[in-house]
Formats: sequence, C-alpha cells, structure tokens
Amino acid sequence: MAAAEEVPEVSSRVFTVPNILSFARLLLVPVFLMLIVNGEDAWALVVLIVSSATDFLDGYLARSLGQVTRLGQLLDPAADRLYIFAALIGLAWRDLVPWWIVAIVVGRDVYLLILGVVLANYGFGPLPVHLLGKVATFCLFYALPMIMLGQAFPALSWWSQPVGWAFGLWGAFLYWWAGIIYTIETLRVIRLPRPAEPPRSDTLDD
Repeated sequence: MAAAEEVPEVSSRVFTVPNILSFARLLLVPVFLMLIVNGEDAWALVVLIVSSATDFLDGYLARSLGQVTRLGQLLDPAADRLYIFAALIGLAWRDLVPWWIVAIVVGRDVYLLILGVVLANYGFGPLPVHLLGKVATFCLFYALPMIMLGQAFPALSWWSQPVGWAFGLWGAFLYWWAGIIYTIETLRVIRLPRPAEPPRSDTLDD
C-alpha cells in the first residue's frame, strides 16, 4: 500500500528563495506593459517566457526546499492576473483588443474582491480556487501571447490570431462562469449556521 502523499507545511516566512523569485516576477510586470505599449511585442514575449520560467522555478523550489509560504500562495495568482491585465491594457491601448474585453476581465476580478469582502464580514476566508477559474485563467494567459505573436511575427498571424482570439473569448466567458459559481458558493457559505457564542458566566458580568 502506497504511503499517503505528504502535504507541505505552509509557513509565514517572507524572505525565501521562491518568494524572491516571485517578487522579481512582479517587478517585470511594468517592463512587460511598457514593451507592449511601445509595440515591442517580441521583447514582451521574451519577458513573458522568463516570467513563466520563474513561475515554474519558484513553485518547484518551494516544494523541494520545504519553503511553501502563505505569501507565495498569494503572490503567484496575483502575478498571473497582473500579467493578464498588463497584456490586455497594452493591446487595448494600441487598438488591437477592444476595451470591452478589458472591462469584462477586470470587472470580474473586482466583483470577486467584493465577494471576498462579503465573506470576510461573515467571518469566512476566501473561497478555494475552482477548477473552472483555473481553466479560464489558463485560456487568457495563453490567448494574449498568441495575439502578440502575430504582431511580432506577421508571417505567423494567419494562425496565431484566430487561435488567440478563440482562447481569449472562451477564457472571458469561462472567467465569468467561474464568477457565477463563486457567487453561488458565497451565498451557500454565508447561510451556514454560525457557531453560537458560549454562555457568559454570571460571575464575570459587571
């Protein structure tokens, strides 16, 4: 009988090797945005490849070195979203992506932030990430580089643009579908009976 897989311990440390890599990845976001705005799509793709390699490396090191941290678990998805936002805003600035797609994607994350505030007011933490949300993020994270690839290398645009747009539109749809699932889960959670407070002792009353 195989031994159960060991769950890594999550610490509250800040300065670990994986977290430093995550911070470096975040520092590349404004560089990535400026490259897209200035039409340097090939260099923007290089930055994105470096960022993706860093993302894989910090996850591997966190597990192999036993340096899984709560901060690292927050930084990774935050970095993914910032790269998506940067790509959307940069491409929309150049009129390569309509602003309504930017509003759909950013609006969904603002909406989830509001749901998080509602959960916190009821004494609950954030909901676990749903598989559909991961698929939607993957679609968007794959779509935008494909659109940029067609801009950087026009000879490839005949297939990269349709593929990029297919993933982008499907990802935007799934993004909000996941948002609806989070809404249903939030309503279910906040309706759960809250534990009753223990009765106060008369000897402790004023």
